[in-house]
Amino acid sequence: METNKFQILKNTLFWGLIVWLFGYILGFVFFALVPTNVIGWYIMPLAIIFTLWVLLKKIKREFPKCYIGLGIIWTVMAVVLDYVFIVLLLKAADYYKLDVFLYYILTLALPILVGLYKFKKDKAVVK
Repeated sequence: METNKFQILKNTLFWGLIVWLFGYILGFVFFALVPTNVIGWYIMPLAIIFTLWVLLKKIKREFPKCYIGLGIIWTVMAVVLDYVFIVLLLKAADYYKLDVFLYYILTLALPILVGLYKFKKDKAVVK
């Protein structure tokens, strides 16, 4: 379990960037394969699976509330990186649709839900 705050921040930012890059790269792959208005719906199931893998295997926190902070940081990263590298750089003014808002909600919710799951599971093992 990581306890050094700087190491936790580095881990949070690193995996947040990796999760974001996973979806970003998939977007380019699907751009060549599916209509642009449904790219997000094709990315979402794969991104959820990858994010859950990261949260379950690569992220370890001492307290459940740490997963709330993780979700907030990852969501802020996703919003900022999407705006800079999709809306501004790729000039995708029509980027923000239902799939993107659902993606932001899941980016916040998945870490919180996994954090609750991990600590509930740990309590069950202790009993």
